[in-house]
This record gives sequence, structure tokens and C-alpha cells, in this order.
Amino acid sequence: MAKSKVVSSIDVGSSKIAALVAQLSPDETQKIHVVGAAAALSRGVRKGQIVNIDEVVSAITEAVESAERMAGYNIAKSYVTVGGTHIGSQNSHGVVAVSQPQGEISSEDVRRVLDAARAVSLPASHEIIHVLPRQFTVDSQEGVKDPVGMTGVRLEVDTHIVTGSSPVIRNLTKCIGEVGCDVSGLVFSGLASGAAVLTETEKELGVILVDIGGGTMSLAIYVEGALSYSSVLPVGAINVTKDLAAGLRISLESAEKLKLFLGNLKNKDDEVDITSLRLPEELKTVSYKTLVEGIIRPRLNEMFQQIAVEIRKSNLAGLTPSGLVLTGGGALTVGIVDSAKRILATPVKIGFPTGLSGLVDDIENPAFAAAVGLLKLSKSAGEEAAFSRSTHIPGLPKFDKFPAKGIFDKIVSWTKSLLP
Repeated sequence: MAKSKVVSSIDVGSSKIAALVAQLSPDETQKIHVVGAAAALSRGVRKGQIVNIDEVVSAITEAVESAERMAGYNIAKSYVTVGGTHIGSQNSHGVVAVSQPQGEISSEDVRRVLDAARAVSLPASHEIIHVLPRQFTVDSQEGVKDPVGMTGVRLEVDTHIVTGSSPVIRNLTKCIGEVGCDVSGLVFSGLASGAAVLTETEKELGVILVDIGGGTMSLAIYVEGALSYSSVLPVGAINVTKDLAAGLRISLESAEKLKLFLGNLKNKDDEVDITSLRLPEELKTVSYKTLVEGIIRPRLNEMFQQIAVEIRKSNLAGLTPSGLVLTGGGALTVGIVDSAKRILATPVKIGFPTGLSGLVDDIENPAFAAAVGLLKLSKSAGEEAAFSRSTHIPGLPKFDKFPAKGIFDKIVSWTKSLLP
């Protein structure tokens, strides 16, 4: 019987850092079984970018060690989200001649045409994170999803390229490395969240995904099953919290508690008793109408107006009949669905991660969408992360670069240096 694989994900956000560990059954019909889950308050990250490496390393270590203790595994390799306003995107076209004319198209031909599509001009200090095929064209036949095995002489591809700032990516990779973990792959946060909360039908019909984090909003537009537009906006749920704090003259911590309390409120009377929150400012009651309609709604309207501008910029507004799916921790803000419907005039729903088993009570939540999406993408990639069970020593994993940590690793490196 084949052994189950173990993979992990780390979502580095502006408000929290989440770490998940899961087992992937060899049976593809099985759900992802989560065996470890933890979140730590994010420190040293502002609007999706690292501003203090030591604080970020400390926060990542806290989340990863908690997840490791829960799972009983030591994480050595993980998929990691990348976000922030440095993220850019563009669509590109690639063309190659099939290596065996009138023969079958091979996976090598697909690799070559994707490489051809990578030849785009980039801003200084930017690098490519993803080259995502939207559709292939074999000779004159368009709309091909998988050309391998087909016969043709000319292979073309339309791709969506996601780029990011090289220094930002290096800083993120360094922080993960400082924790003692290698990066299996970097994934744009909008793509990861889409993998967690969107159905294949929604992607095929056309859908707009907005992942509302603490400091940023990641926008991903899918058309005909493929990601076709990506961007990140420099506003997030923290803006709503700041407005509440300023309006009521309370601390950010108290405002965050109040915001979450309002989002979970069932009885929406005008005077809301908040003594159960035990705020240090000793607020007893607040006006629901004043807070929601006077403070929260204007900020949400402003955020969705920015999203509307981005959607118009993409020229894909008429190709998304599935509407808008909101996810991320900010998607639970009170009144957010009504604001989105009013500003964007499209169907709106909140997306929750699905397809999980195990420790799911806390993570079947929009706030964990990106972290869950990384697990799903790692499952589809079929790449096993390198782990060591605390009770036995497994075979040595294959690393892209061998991490020289620990006495054993140094011995191996020294032995290799003696070989011709």
C-alpha cells in the first residue's frame, strides 16, 4: 500500500502568518487531511511586504513550530504565498514549431512554447513568478487545453504571466530559510486563494476573486478556466479597523475586536451591548447603524470603487457571469456583500475553503483560503515536500539545493567535496 505524502504551506500576510501541515492520500479521491494548523500575529509585514526581517522570522517561527508540534512532523520544505503591491501581470503569446513535424506534440514541445512566452520585457528588478497557460493553439485549432498527444506542425500558447519584485522575493525566501525551511515554490496569493474557494464551473464561466487581507486586496480574474488578470491593491481590512478606532477614539486592538463582534452579530438592534468584549476603554453600548452605515460602509464602498477601476482596466468585465467571490479575513466584515453588490452590480458571495478533512474547525474560514489553496496546488503539482517524522529516519529527500544545517549535513557536504 502506497504511503501518504505530507505537504505544508506558509501564508505570510500583513495581519497573520498561517502554517498548515497535511497528508495527501495516494487515492486522488481522498480529501486533504490536515494534521497541523497554526496562526501567529504578523509582525514586520506592511501591505504585504517585509519591513523588518527579524520580526517576520520570529512570527513565522512561532506559527511553524506550533503547526509542527500539532502534526508531529518537522517541516523542511513548504509552499509559500507571495503578495503585495509589487505584484504585476501581463498576458503573453508564444509560438514554436513542433519538433517532429506531422508527429505527436510532446511535453517537451509544451515546455519550449512556454519558454517562448516568457520572453517579455520586465521592469527593472522584477522577475517572473508564474507562466500560466490560458489556451493552446495547434495549427489553426484554438481553445486547446492540453496539446500533448495531438498532431500538428505549429504550436502556440496564450499565457498569463505574474511578476514580482526580486528584492521582495529574496527577502521572503530569506525569512523562510532563517526558520530552517526550504521553499518548494512561491505562489501568488490570489492564485492560491482561487484554488481553495473557486469551483471549476465558476472558473470556466468567468469569475472575479478578491482576497481581502489585512493590508492588501489581491484581485484574480478567471476567464474560460484560466487566470487572465492579476493585481494587488494597497488597501485592506486594517483600513476599516483604523476608521473604527478613529471614530470611537479607541485602540486598534479594541476596534478589531469590535469589528469581528459586529460581523458575528445575529440580533442587529440599533443599540448593541458590547460589555462582553471587556474593552479597556470601558465602552458599554454602541449604535449599530452609526458604526455600520456611518463608518464601515463608506470605507467598503471606497475599496470596491478601486476594485471596479481595476476590473475596467482588465477589459474582462463582460466575461465574468459568475460574479464576484470574496475571501480572506476581510471578507467577514459586516455589510461587505451589500457594498460589493451596490458598487459592482454583480452577484457576490463569500468563498470558504472546501475539500478538507482532519483539523478543519478553525481553517474552513476565508482567512485561511490562501494557506489551504497552497495545499491544493501542491497536491496537483504532485511534488512531495521533504519531512522527517520525529519517530524514525526516512530516506534522504531530493533538494534543489542541499541545506547545510546541522552536523550531519556538514559531514555530507565535506564528503562530497572529497569526491572527484
